[in-house]
Amino acid sequence: MLLVCAFKFDKKKRKKICVWSNIGMDVCCMQSVPVYLSEMAPARLRGMLNIGFQLMITIGILAAALINYGTNKIKAGYGWRISLALAAVPAGIITLGSLFLPDTPNSLIERGHPEAARRMLNRIRGSDVDISEEYADLVVASEESKLVQHPWRNILQRKYRPQLTMAIMIPFFQQLTGINVIMFYAPVLFETLGFKGDASLMSAVITGLVNVFATLVSVFTVDRLGRRKLFLQGGSQMLVSQLVVGTLIAVKFGTSGVGEMPKGYAAAVVLFICLYVAGFAWSWGPLGWLVPSEIFPLEIRPAGQSINVSVNMLFTFVIAQAFLTMLCHMKFGLFYFFAGWVVIMTVFIALFLPETKNVPIEEMVLVWKGHWFWRRYIGDADVHVGANNGKGAAIA
Repeated sequence: MLLVCAFKFDKKKRKKICVWSNIGMDVCCMQSVPVYLSEMAPARLRGMLNIGFQLMITIGILAAALINYGTNKIKAGYGWRISLALAAVPAGIITLGSLFLPDTPNSLIERGHPEAARRMLNRIRGSDVDISEEYADLVVASEESKLVQHPWRNILQRKYRPQLTMAIMIPFFQQLTGINVIMFYAPVLFETLGFKGDASLMSAVITGLVNVFATLVSVFTVDRLGRRKLFLQGGSQMLVSQLVVGTLIAVKFGTSGVGEMPKGYAAAVVLFICLYVAGFAWSWGPLGWLVPSEIFPLEIRPAGQSINVSVNMLFTFVIAQAFLTMLCHMKFGLFYFFAGWVVIMTVFIALFLPETKNVPIEEMVLVWKGHWFWRRYIGDADVHVGANNGKGAAIA
């Protein structure tokens, strides 16, 4: 559980007023859940089921905002303790629920249980589905992975350059969208814009609601529209929203950072912030976890996902630590700063990320082999797709 606390000190009452922003996500879940879902889901539903993970996160963020709003009304001053203690509830649910989760077919094959893997694959695909080709692909992938003795060293090989690049750049860019600035410091930010007390927390609840409903949009469209279209549309929407918010704040506060913001003007700022959150919630938010989890071959999949999570956590920490200092020095320019990064990351996706929808996870190498830039890193000897012989990749 990542907790970010913004303290203000009331010298008259000699007590701390704490505004908590809870992000219901720990490193263990981010490492294992996206990969688990990608291995268990059929290719045609992999995006929808994997983004269900992000949907639960957004519901957790909304629940945290509602809890903060309620506990902030406790006059005795111990509301923050209740808010913090309630984080144990989802942690307990995750712990107990994990005891009932079955192993993935990939994991069973890797640990020498081929028949159990076949039964599990048949169970999750349905008894009326022919699993022989998919099972053969899993066996081939497992046999190749056993030849890799040092996944952390092998991931540096030339043939894995596309996947390694995405595992580093996607989480890096995801944090530089500026979303954590909004979600971590929403109450403080809205209070700075002229909202007071409970109104600032209510604004955080509003952004949480937008986050949930926009993620639902991604759940129902990611396997139809594809990853690239959502990335590009969401990036464009975030760019426009950030430029508008930065400009509106610049007009009223200027470089001094001091000014008054009428209610109607503040409502316009909130509207475009909500549009920004929506753009993130159906693009870079869920896809930042989905795409890295589905592109790695089995032999380097744990190492690849570890890199993805580590980069994400590193830049989450960096942005959280640097935000207040940057805000003091850059003021409204901070929104232009993040808008500039959104331009870079949108161009990056347009040029270097191939479409991965409907491609079986063990045939993903064919996607990179067919890309105009990445194909130079993958030789014919690096392409092994088992009995299916690449048929699934043609769907994309």
